[in-house]
Amino acid sequence: MGDYLVRGLGFNGSVRAFAVDTTQTVAEAQKRHMTWPTASAALGRTMTGGVMMGAMLKGDNKVTIKVDGGGPLGAILVDSNARGGVRGYVTNPQTHFELNNKGKLDVRRAVGTEGMFAVVKDLGLRDNFTGQTPIVSGEIAEDFTYYMAISEQVPSSVGLGVLVDTDNSILAAGGFIVQLMPDTDDETISKIEARLSSIEPVSKMIQRGLSPEEILEEVLGKGNIQILETMPVKFECNCSKERFAAGILGLGQHEIQNMIKEDGMAEAQCHFCLETYRYSKEELESFIDELKL
Repeated sequence: MGDYLVRGLGFNGSVRAFAVDTTQTVAEAQKRHMTWPTASAALGRTMTGGVMMGAMLKGDNKVTIKVDGGGPLGAILVDSNARGGVRGYVTNPQTHFELNNKGKLDVRRAVGTEGMFAVVKDLGLRDNFTGQTPIVSGEIAEDFTYYMAISEQVPSSVGLGVLVDTDNSILAAGGFIVQLMPDTDDETISKIEARLSSIEPVSKMIQRGLSPEEILEEVLGKGNIQILETMPVKFECNCSKERFAAGILGLGQHEIQNMIKEDGMAEAQCHFCLETYRYSKEELESFIDELKL
């Protein structure tokens, strides 16, 4: 079965919850960008959090997340939409370190902690919604949690995990988000906190074969979750030769003439999926003719 996400309500509607298995999606990103383990974990966690944030939107709305902590990994950029599509890349994909003192991939060291966690939501309005908070951890999940609490003022708990095999492939990836509604009582909060403090890492749950529904049962307790929706999730890029052609047209007649003179063609590569598009001399000349109209 492919990757998918579930959305539900817990404790009679006082809690909103999401869980997702992104193993194949993160594996696709790893193969496209040839990321090394620490970079895979950072990118995979951000994509997993991003696809759940996308699922909070509606229709054709989209969200872009940029994590730039000043570390050697460089910036992480992730786009996702309300239909389960997500794409992402890191500036320096071949970044890896020895395990940290907890025996985990040292994502914090790769990401850095001197920078910002930024979110831009395209909600189909004239202006996009933008918000940002300082990076507080560099481990990604805590930074999602802090952003939601401070910028969106929604108390949340975010769990994100990626397991990388010895050959750099992705063994398991997934995550959950639990958000408290304004009417959540103290007893419910205490129950959730107790469970969160005792559950195993979400990547281990995925590796054990737990489904997103079962992950939410682990987080909130059996009988405390009502699943409202399931949604397929996949690595999805909206780039195309036509989109890049529009970008070349935007450069203007003089710049396109220089391309013809210097190279006799043009080439453009998408940062997100690494697809390469080539434009022949004849195609570039047709762009010039179009600009003359």
